[in-house]
This record gives sequence, structure tokens and C-alpha cells, in this order.
Amino acid sequence: MDKTNTSTDSSMLSETLVNGIQKKKGKEIVRLDLTNVANAVSDYFIICHGTSKTQVEAIADAVEEEAGKNLGMDPWHKEGFENAEWVLIDFVDVVVHIFQEQTRRFYDLEGLWADAEMERYTSSD
Repeated sequence: MDKTNTSTDSSMLSETLVNGIQKKKGKEIVRLDLTNVANAVSDYFIICHGTSKTQVEAIADAVEEEAGKNLGMDPWHKEGFENAEWVLIDFVDVVVHIFQEQTRRFYDLEGLWADAEMERYTSSD
């Protein structure tokens, strides 16, 4: 598959995953476009946070549900569910990072990947 199709597919996947986050009212949703960043590990990072362990888990469940229901996809890897401070759901071309707020501020992924194009989304209310 050529890079154009891969980028289009990963963009569509990222939009679907953001939709799942919005359904569970994830906070400060950001999509980092890494397609033009040298040596990036993925095409997109999606970053958000929840206000509690329960909300972080609900957001993670919604992300997986949206991917499965709308695209027939399961994550390649996931981790962080034990304490839900930072849940990572890896779809290879798109990686979702769901934090509790204080953990998000500490790691500052947006700052680490500041050379990526950033798009902000709002939560569904």
C-alpha cells in the first residue's frame, strides 16, 4: 500500500477514535499529525484526559468500541489499565493516550512532539 492510502486510512481511523473519546466527554482532545515528522513512530497521536480512573477506563472502552464497530479493527497493543493513570491504545498508525489530568501535565506529550501539526477537538456535551 502506498503512503497516500496509509495516511488517508490512518486519518480516518484517528477521526473515528476521536469520536469515541468525545462520546465519553474526554477533556482537551488533541490529535498530533506526525506524518511529516522524521522518525515518528506513528502517523497520529491522540491525547486526552479524564477526571477519574473510571472515566479514563470508559474513554478507553469507547475508543476500542468505535474502532471495532465502525472499522472492524482491534488494537495491536494496549496497556495501563491496572491503575488507569495513562492508558495507551496502539493501532500501529494511530496511538491513543488517555491520561488522568495530573499525569498528562507531567509527561507533556504535546510539548515533546511540538514539531507535529496539532488539531484540537471539543467534547460532546
